Amino acid sequence: MPATVNVEEGNGSPAVWTAITTTRYCTADQYNPGLNYPCVVPGSGYNYSYWKHFRIAFSGSFTKISNIRWYTTGDIKSSWNLGTGGMLMVALRDSGDHGCPTASYAQATGQLGETGHYFKDSTNGHPYYKNQTAGPADADQYTSSNPLLVDSTEYTSAGASKSVVSQVRLAADAVQGEKPNKTFTFRYDEI
Repeated sequence: MPATVNVEEGNGSPAVWTAITTTRYCTADQYNPGLNYPCVVPGSGYNYSYWKHFRIAFSGSFTKISNIRWYTTGDIKSSWNLGTGGMLMVALRDSGDHGCPTASYAQATGQLGETGHYFKDSTNGHPYYKNQTAGPADADQYTSSNPLLVDSTEYTSAGASKSVVSQVRLAADAVQGEKPNKTFTFRYDEI
């Protein structure tokens, strides 16, 4: 019998992990803000969404889950009209897995309703990523033919993977408003 697997989003401090099927990037640390706290186009420079942690949680009867990867549709930047230099960014590590261990989870912060803190900001950035020389990367480069390695751990019992950490960057020439839905996919090996 295959494992039962759910995608989870972490929010708050300490983290509360919620099983999700949809999410919305916004300017608050909330998994389901509805139309509240939309991402705001800046007058100049960049604004950011609050960063998001996504992981898979697994249970049931399985022998091993490993090689956890993540990818996008590859067209987020253009279909979301994020402006010059705008993109969905994904955090990277200099070496090893790019996913964030649950013990290194960090609550997203920023100016509520205006902008999140950039996860590479030297003061307010994500502690697990801000001092890395790698990244962030444009999430559009991670597609089904080139997925991001999130977690190389070999799991043999119920638990949860490391997290993909991502955030939206909007430029001054971005288009404000509702964006089309996009699919993010976790892929893993199971025996």
